[in-house]
Amino acid sequence: MHICIIAPEQFPVPGDGSVEICIWAIAERLAEKHKVTIVSRSMPNLPDTEKLARVEIVRLPAGSPARYRNSVLKYIEGKDFDIFQVDNRPYLLAAVKQKQPLTPAVLFLHSLTFVPASDKTAARLARADLIVANSASLQQRLARRFPRIKRSIDVVPLGADLSRFAPVSQPERLRLRGLHRFPPAFTVLFVGRIIPRKGVPVLIRAVALLNRHTRAHLVVAGRGKPAYIRRLRQLARRLGVPVTFPGSVPHEDIHSLYQAADVFVCPSQRHESFGLVNVEAMASGLPVVASSNGGIREIIVPGHNGYLVERYTQALPFARYLLRLARSPALAARIGAQGRSDALQAFEWQHTADRLEVLYHGLCSEE
Repeated sequence: MHICIIAPEQFPVPGDGSVEICIWAIAERLAEKHKVTIVSRSMPNLPDTEKLARVEIVRLPAGSPARYRNSVLKYIEGKDFDIFQVDNRPYLLAAVKQKQPLTPAVLFLHSLTFVPASDKTAARLARADLIVANSASLQQRLARRFPRIKRSIDVVPLGADLSRFAPVSQPERLRLRGLHRFPPAFTVLFVGRIIPRKGVPVLIRAVALLNRHTRAHLVVAGRGKPAYIRRLRQLARRLGVPVTFPGSVPHEDIHSLYQAADVFVCPSQRHESFGLVNVEAMASGLPVVASSNGGIREIIVPGHNGYLVERYTQALPFARYLLRLARSPALAARIGAQGRSDALQAFEWQHTADRLEVLYHGLCSEE
């Protein structure tokens, strides 16, 4: 098959956004057996066309969704692709399908952000030959919001690079802790966008409670608006929480933070369709403490490979689980090892690519 994967207009591919990470990981593996072209936005520091790991990347003018959409439609005109995969943009999917009505078009949804409940959105979704959701939770929410498309939504879970996100030896872990300048304390790690819905204030309060019983240090890695990060720093100072903000760490380097930490926390305050960071932490052998919402519940099994917090708007439940792990290194090691084992079984990018390959073969054979 010649597969054309059309990325959103926001960030380039390869990139550090979760959707861009997914696109690149899937494309790399599909390209082992198929011809794969990624269409992405142009950037001043990137070539308009290049070939990486057998994947052809075409970068087109963007600047706004409308301009990018026009660039995509102009590019695909007259092209002979076997299938289109459009990630997270129903409007773009509908436009592509209108331009190339005889070619199967798949909408791969990573969240509900770009699928507001409206008749217009329903009409755009109806243009897809197949809709893929990254979790059963997202599938169910889509089905409730748009009951007419219920039968055309497949679930394909995401994964992690298990060769890179992997446990390391104790000497290597100590080296990484020194590299990242972690103090000799129980290190709590957060990775993600630093925005209100991700729950960092709850985590800061939880670490403040934890510090009443043991010495802990918080690391908050990711991009965020400077004003919001200043407010988080002020909260941490007021509560006496030692915290490091390393900023936006390139995804190609982020695994070393997981490998150096003691526990990973995902305190999301709103629905998470999947929660890729939890899988990356599990694959790295870290115990995970996460909010019990959305697709996270399909990844974390409480007491087995992590802990789920039901009352996740409150700091105390997070603090209790963190203290349990801090006081029992053996428990933390057992849960971390189980997380690694579960990631190997269920959350490898090759599983994602294989499942998509089966679905895409099925669509192409119907033509």
